[in-house]
Amino acid sequence: MTSVGKNSTIYDRLGVGTIVNAKGTSTRLSGGVIDPEVAAAMAEASQHCVDMLELHSRASELIAEATGAESGLVTSGAAAALLLSTAASMTGSDVSKMERLPVARGMPNEVIVPINQRNVYNRSVQMAGAVIVEAGLSDRVAGAGVRDVEAWEIEAAITENTAAILYLARPHQEPPLREVVALAHKHKIPLIVDAASQLPPGDNLRRFIAEGAHLVCFSGGKILRGPQASGILCGRRDLIASAALQMLDHDLPFAAFNPPPQFIDKKKIVGLPRNGVGRACKVGKEEIVGLLVALQRFVNSEDSSRLAAWNKLAEELSVELSSVRHIALALVPTSYKPGIPGVQISFDEQSAGMSTAELIERLESDEPRIYVDIRDAVNATITLAPVSLRVGDVQLIGQKFRAILGVASSQARPASQLQQS
Repeated sequence: MTSVGKNSTIYDRLGVGTIVNAKGTSTRLSGGVIDPEVAAAMAEASQHCVDMLELHSRASELIAEATGAESGLVTSGAAAALLLSTAASMTGSDVSKMERLPVARGMPNEVIVPINQRNVYNRSVQMAGAVIVEAGLSDRVAGAGVRDVEAWEIEAAITENTAAILYLARPHQEPPLREVVALAHKHKIPLIVDAASQLPPGDNLRRFIAEGAHLVCFSGGKILRGPQASGILCGRRDLIASAALQMLDHDLPFAAFNPPPQFIDKKKIVGLPRNGVGRACKVGKEEIVGLLVALQRFVNSEDSSRLAAWNKLAEELSVELSSVRHIALALVPTSYKPGIPGVQISFDEQSAGMSTAELIERLESDEPRIYVDIRDAVNATITLAPVSLRVGDVQLIGQKFRAILGVASSQARPASQLQQS
């Protein structure tokens, strides 16, 4: 192992470089920086042993209080919450079905997904043993017309094999959630809402349950500033119980299994499943405690205070970059989340004598290594998000850009002085 000075970080001692994360809470960039109180709570939790069933039950109560749901479950991430919610929708409280998954023959195993909401995270649904059924057409998304997927197209896809409907929550999503809720309730089919990145606003913690969703999935490692490998599944009590049964370790006789009835009603099951399809999604005591502390801190804070902090960082970034050559600045909503400000950099490749790809490569190489949002790089545009920046990162970003592109003879106006896009 690398030997370094006493003031080094754990990553220095492991021989792993750290980065300046100006992209956002991307999993491939290790997410964000968790709240110090969360980190302290996780360290404290690691020094004790508990009965995990008791801890999960208490976590369920606290999640229910925060979300307005009947029950809740801490998972190892939003993708794990999707897998578990799918498994619960297919099996209900039938332990024999739990034992068969991911082989789902002989039970409803189709999950309807509007075609305009299909994404890579649907793989979590398939991992539970379900089959994705695409519903509708989306001329608006394809650029072939103005119409999007409509609720009647989702209803037309419902059959006796339908286990659930999956809805991806986004601002201005089509069809509106209320319409999908109505048909899910009409046909008595669980509606799963993937709201992984829908915080902020804080009201969204309760919104989807209040509108009638049966299960809602949130990420714990994004704006909640909890552990990166954590998530929340909240919703109907019987479905949360089923999800928990398919995740927890049950290596004990059924007679010795005595869960709090408000979490898992033992009278509803005939026995305990062996390791369920969600066993690989287990979450440790440290992540559960960290997530609960992060959730409580999020609930007790205001959207306005978070936004003010991000706006301040975005303004500092724009001032720091205003002297850099070959770029133009603008304030924009980040691609990560509308409502979170970012600094968009339009790069003049011709005057710089450098492609945007080359600029990105130089930013990411040598110290300090700067990572930015590159999804619009094909248009010579990159974006910097403030949500994962640490103290001192703004100055490091400015120094790196100036070192690569030089200092302009006259400063550009900071993005904070420009009209917001």
